[in-house]
Amino acid sequence: MKFLYKSGIHLYALISRLASPFNTKAKQFTVGRKKWSKKLAKKIETNARYIWVHCASLGEFEQGRPLIEAIKEQHPEYRIILTFFSPSGYEIRKNYPLADIVSYLPVDTPKNARKFLRITNPEKAFFVKYEYWHFYISELKKRNIPLYQVSAIFRDNQLFFKENALGKWYRKMLFRVTHFFVQDKKSEELLSSVGITNVSISGDTRFDRVASIAASSKKLPIVEKFRGDSKLIIAGSTWKPDEEILAAFINKVNNIKLIIAPHEVSAININRLQQLLIKPAVLYSEAENKDLPAQQVLIINSIGLLSSLYSYGEVAYIGGGFGVGIHNILEAATFGLPVIFGPNYQKFKEAVDLKKSGGAFKVKDFSELESILKKLLENKKFLKKSSLASKKYVGENVGATRFILNKVFNT
Repeated sequence: MKFLYKSGIHLYALISRLASPFNTKAKQFTVGRKKWSKKLAKKIETNARYIWVHCASLGEFEQGRPLIEAIKEQHPEYRIILTFFSPSGYEIRKNYPLADIVSYLPVDTPKNARKFLRITNPEKAFFVKYEYWHFYISELKKRNIPLYQVSAIFRDNQLFFKENALGKWYRKMLFRVTHFFVQDKKSEELLSSVGITNVSISGDTRFDRVASIAASSKKLPIVEKFRGDSKLIIAGSTWKPDEEILAAFINKVNNIKLIIAPHEVSAININRLQQLLIKPAVLYSEAENKDLPAQQVLIINSIGLLSSLYSYGEVAYIGGGFGVGIHNILEAATFGLPVIFGPNYQKFKEAVDLKKSGGAFKVKDFSELESILKKLLENKKFLKKSSLASKKYVGENVGATRFILNKVFNT
């Protein structure tokens, strides 16, 4: 099994190299890892004490970020090494100021794992949510470096819980983890079913992150002027299927405004989005000198604003639900916005929970979107009830970061 795993890793790296001339992410994945050991060794400070935090991509970074910030505040004796597997995480957060070193994670081979840990020599390691790399985890165990899996969540269809040969081999990784900080009771029960008991239900650190976002959201004068006294829908991280039904809705109404922040902000995609709209629309980058009260749609063609935008809305629509899965709904829920998303949400605990509590709604087409938006925006009692459900859900789930640090550092 180890041979098959190792072969799969090498094959993945080879395919990325072959695809790199034709694919931007493959190129970033490959080029970003070239001469990684020399680049990393130059950044290491002699005699400094390091903690290693690893995130797959940008979403996991948002879960790891509260942990990094708390460590820097409460344990300034440590330096932080932050690694990413995916270019979409590294390229956006490579200059994150609270990490002393930001790097790609070298592909998971025995040689790379030994070299990476020899260079960095962390005192503790935190892997966020889903990341399980056989050779890194094995090498951490050999070196007696504690590994903590944080904001972890497990489902019974994962390979760990299969009774075939591959599942049993893959499961062995779990026994090398020092402690699991899981999001829910089901995850604890699944781990217990295979003999893993070093588990705490701590919740999801993203709640701490979004709570801090809400407390420090930015004022956006352009948005205030655009909104005026109108009811406002904030659509975040949208994809083509999301945008098509949103455009169909806003093209039918007159007394409601829409801010849409697409996941992809390239000029080509923004132009495609503009073509869907009949009602007056303006780009955020061109809005300053426009007659904003006369516009019905504001298109955000930049990044970094979304978390503050939610503070201006009545209702949020979160994209991705017509694809592989929805984006972050908690950034909207923390402001007390009812959340709407497409049908593919079941893998996201927060979406399932919030839907049950009445703070979120699933739609499968334009008809359902139109129905729930009209109900929320025309029925004040229903809107208030849904808003309170969202805000309450976030408020009841903060505190995971404090719980984890107290246990890890025995404070």
